Amino acid sequence: MNGVPEPAARILPFTEGIAGALVDGHGRVAAWTPEARDLLGRSAAEVVGRPVRALLADPADWRELVRRYARGARAGEAVLRSGRGEDVPVVFQAFGLTEDGPDGANGTPPRAPGGGDGAAAGCFVLVAPATLAAGWFQDHAFIRELFLQDRVGLAVLDPELRLLRTNTHLLPYRGVPADLRARRLSDFLRPEDAAAVEEKLRLVLATGLPLVQVEELLRTVDDPGDGVSLAISAFRLQDPSGRVLGVTALFTDVTETRRAAERLALLHLATARVGGSLSVTDTARELAGALVPGLGDLAVVELADAVPLGEEPAPDAEGRLLLRRTAVAGEPAPARANGPQTPAPDVVLVAVREGEAASADGHPIRMTAPLRARGTLLGRLTVGRRTALGRYADADRDLLREIADRAALALDNARRFTREHRAAVGLQRSMLPPTHTQTPAVTTSGVYLPAETRTGVGGDWFDVIPLSSARVALVVGDVVGHGLAATATMGRLRTAVRTLADLDLEPDELLAHLDDLVTQLLAEPEETGEDDEDEGTEGGAESELGEAWRVRHPSSPTGATCAYAVYDPVTRRCTVASAGHPPPAVAAPDGSVAYLQVDPGPPLGVGGLPFETTEVELAPGSVLALYTDGLIEGRGGDLDAGMADLAACLSRPGAVGLPLRELGREIVAGRPADGLTDDVTLLLARTREVPAEDTATWQVEADPAAVGAVREAAAAQLRAWGLEELVFTTELVLSELVTNAIRYAGGPVEARLVRAGRLICEVSDPSATHPRMRRARLTDEGGRGLFLVAQLTTRWGSRYSRTGKTIWGEQELPPPGAG
Repeated sequence: MNGVPEPAARILPFTEGIAGALVDGHGRVAAWTPEARDLLGRSAAEVVGRPVRALLADPADWRELVRRYARGARAGEAVLRSGRGEDVPVVFQAFGLTEDGPDGANGTPPRAPGGGDGAAAGCFVLVAPATLAAGWFQDHAFIRELFLQDRVGLAVLDPELRLLRTNTHLLPYRGVPADLRARRLSDFLRPEDAAAVEEKLRLVLATGLPLVQVEELLRTVDDPGDGVSLAISAFRLQDPSGRVLGVTALFTDVTETRRAAERLALLHLATARVGGSLSVTDTARELAGALVPGLGDLAVVELADAVPLGEEPAPDAEGRLLLRRTAVAGEPAPARANGPQTPAPDVVLVAVREGEAASADGHPIRMTAPLRARGTLLGRLTVGRRTALGRYADADRDLLREIADRAALALDNARRFTREHRAAVGLQRSMLPPTHTQTPAVTTSGVYLPAETRTGVGGDWFDVIPLSSARVALVVGDVVGHGLAATATMGRLRTAVRTLADLDLEPDELLAHLDDLVTQLLAEPEETGEDDEDEGTEGGAESELGEAWRVRHPSSPTGATCAYAVYDPVTRRCTVASAGHPPPAVAAPDGSVAYLQVDPGPPLGVGGLPFETTEVELAPGSVLALYTDGLIEGRGGDLDAGMADLAACLSRPGAVGLPLRELGREIVAGRPADGLTDDVTLLLARTREVPAEDTATWQVEADPAAVGAVREAAAAQLRAWGLEELVFTTELVLSELVTNAIRYAGGPVEARLVRAGRLICEVSDPSATHPRMRRARLTDEGGRGLFLVAQLTTRWGSRYSRTGKTIWGEQELPPPGAG
């Protein structure tokens, strides 16, 4: 027949393993099923017609069973004896029979089988092994309790995913109908949520693979707010023949677990983001950004004005603190929308002890927490969300307070770093020369960008040092390390360079002296502030202490690099020496750029190795660029690429002719305004020359009589330059210097006058004897020459060369139009 399933498919699953027997009214077996044969190992021929008591393991139990049956008991337990002689515990169910049918079918009470009244009535008995029945009872109890418990939602759905049965606590949320039978999930869930669950259940129906703890967000049509998160598990139902009957789904509400995990993740995220910067403003931006959208649609950070400056905020006389909006994340709701609005004023006064703000109903859609660290109020943090997203819970407010506490510490650390960084930068800038200088030799412009690192600024410096005879020394150096220690070391080295430069030493000789100084600094023991117990330490222990100091303080400055160049505008020669420093770049007036072939030499502090000099001639208007490695550490630290970028910038058409200030800004323009990992220092110098007509040189014979001729020639030259006012003093100075040179050094002697911003008078001789000014007694005939030179000149001095020495003196030029 159409629509009638195969007989095998209609077998009820609970009939398998059940034996049946018909017992007549005399207590004899009237019929015996094949299942009974299998259970006891006795065929129907062996059993039919025999008393039931013969099948019991203890026939004496028969009387008690008959008595219970007569009192209405229809089920019980018994022990049968199998054909193999084994005891078989069973559970039975008896159905009494009368002449008209089963028990009570015609209102006549049944009679017990074997009751002795001779009636032709009996009962039909179903028997099952005790172990099988125990499993049935357990399954029944399990299913019953499963549908009664309220911790896990349970639903049975047919193959069309219609609900057949649920426990009463399935989805006990607003918008779920009371009677769910024959309904689909889409009847009460939002379409997209229902579709997501049904897709997974269909996969279980199709494959038979169970679904285990898959989390889904479910929202009802009537209440689409935040919804609930359910962990769904499902398995397919089928009968013994394999026919699919449906699917059973278990739902566990994990909303609070998910929200707790989200809050913890948000706490970790906010902590990590606010701890990644030492800038107050960046930390505030990271804080606001970390809270959107995790904790709200809008986050606002307001800080006291003093905090970004590194200062400690102080309330006014009324105990109020002026806060300024520092960072905002998210989009505020429209003006009339039901949601968070950005606080209107950029500046607001709040009480120092102000607590958390909440709406009137106690369940705010906007929360505020103070940013307080180490007992000081730095500002406040505000978050808000739209009403449709739900109101804040107590756990959300606790989370905001925890985030605010952690963020306040990060902000306070950034504030303290800003204060120390500003102090270090201020100290370092105070040690640097003016950014722009002009001398007869060069016009210079310097650029210094401090590093923004946790360890502070570096030890970079540059200097422009006027030397004798219109020359100038250009210096750029870099102390290893960062922080105040590097800045202090830089100050000591800059002072040392200026002191050595005043001695007019050659560049290589100056670096050798500077190397000795750095070596001595490295050998200094750490200052602990305690008295030395071993005052009698041998001298050799000093180096051991220095080595131990370096081991204990690997981040402390342990050396430096330096480039030292001397440019002479008269000869247009530039002499350069380097101590482990990048080579200077020279941009010629025609736009070509080249790096000077300078032997880099060892860094300062290595000791025991010589330094080499390189001498080149520079055309007037050339731009000499000295820099530290922070300028060329681009493209992942590739110095060659950084040097190529610098050369490209200098060789750009028109770059050499730009004002040095503008050119310097252009060169460093590609560097970030903050976040530098190393100091960037750049010194640009545009060379000048002293015209030949501004210089006069005379070779003087080693004869005192030649002094007069030199005086006359010098006087004539001064008149030609229009410097009649300086003739008398210059004659005296030149006469004294030439006379001393002839008397104490012999020949050859050279005299030179240079007009370069000042009048410079020089006398050179082959002697290496150091001139010394002394006070002559009244009776002395000599010894007053250098004293007169010192009185008549603005400044004077001597310098040594490989061929002897030069004594020089300078006089200020009279103002234009004087006399």
